[in-house]
Amino acid sequence: METEFTPIMSLLGGVLIGLSAVLMMASFGRITGVSGILGGLFTFTPFTNLWRLAFVVGVILSPFIFRKATGITPDYHVSSDVVILVIGGLLVGLGTVIGSGCTSGHGVCGMARLSKRSFFATALFMVSAIVTVYVMRHVI
Repeated sequence: METEFTPIMSLLGGVLIGLSAVLMMASFGRITGVSGILGGLFTFTPFTNLWRLAFVVGVILSPFIFRKATGITPDYHVSSDVVILVIGGLLVGLGTVIGSGCTSGHGVCGMARLSKRSFFATALFMVSAIVTVYVMRHVI
């Protein structure tokens, strides 16, 4: 699958991600780590769960809001193989537990705080992603 380079949209997306991380830290004193936010929904603390739920709903609804505002449908492909989706979900969950965070927590917030652990984790994420794409495009 070939993708088109869109510098303006990419810059805008990066600015919005950075702004959301700054607002989360300023508002709640929390790192914008999606796995931690999602996992925290299961702690059953009403106030804590309200902002967490709003964040997760915002992540889910954002492509629809983007399409309504711009008329552009974000291009994405999801496997229809349920086994692949379940295995992938479990591996991502396991990776966030072992790595003490996810790509947003380490790659955006941790690196911005100059965390050595986050630089190392992000390097591992990137190498894994590069190897996975190579294997999926050239080996399988």
